[in-house]
Amino acid sequence: MKLPRLKQMLLCMTVIVTAMMMPVGVSAKSHSGSADRKFTLCLDPGHGGKDFGCIGDKTNEKTIVLNVAGKVKKLVEKHLSDYAEVVMTRDGDYFVTLQGRADIANKTHSDLFVSIHVNSVAKSNKRRRSIAGCQVYTLGLHKTADNLAVAKRENSAMELEPEDKANYSDFDPDSLEGDILFELTQSMRIDQSISLAETIHNNLVTTAARKEMGVRQAGFWVLWATLMPAVLVELDFICNPDSEAYLASEKGCDQMAQAIYNAFSSYLQTYGPALLQRKVEARRL
Repeated sequence: MKLPRLKQMLLCMTVIVTAMMMPVGVSAKSHSGSADRKFTLCLDPGHGGKDFGCIGDKTNEKTIVLNVAGKVKKLVEKHLSDYAEVVMTRDGDYFVTLQGRADIANKTHSDLFVSIHVNSVAKSNKRRRSIAGCQVYTLGLHKTADNLAVAKRENSAMELEPEDKANYSDFDPDSLEGDILFELTQSMRIDQSISLAETIHNNLVTTAARKEMGVRQAGFWVLWATLMPAVLVELDFICNPDSEAYLASEKGCDQMAQAIYNAFSSYLQTYGPALLQRKVEARRL
């Protein structure tokens, strides 16, 4: 009997979590193999092509996030090329499905996934022209109406895909099965994801002078469908003219990229060797 896609994923995730909880022996051969491997960072500039994302008075989300992601990639290649490599879900102005983004991260066996976005609020919101600040999300259930609104907006790219109903029919973070899958997925990677989210948020505040809006949890597809620690970054609010001017400037993009790079560098020092060792051992099984 063919299992529904979500049930298949639940079964697979259960097996993966169980395997990860088992002790792993480290041999001299596997240790030397890990030293030859590079840590893979998957950068995901949101939207692209026909999907403009949030739109400001002068620019749009897809343009800003591609610029920032490209700058992060260059920083990693300049300073960490001996230890890390970068995979991009898109490197130009074209559309990539949400599942396509997750597939790129999974098929390249990425160790970390960072999705980059900018924020906005509805035109009816009285704070639309004044709201400002950075938010960083990890996978989780919608804790507040604001979190739900952001998740719905970022997940809305599904509607631009011809087969969106078939591709995402099993995705319901408010269902019982969705709850179970969130719990299984988070048990594998939540500590690393939260650690990275907090570090990115702190760096955006200190390095890029963005207003502090905190680390949050919500049900984003790209975080749900990827198999590694993952975060989604909302750099600032494009609906605020002052924030938009900063987001669109080269200085602003340089500073935001530096903030994300700083956080990644710190993460790599903390988690890199252990994750590389686990990857090598998994491939030997």
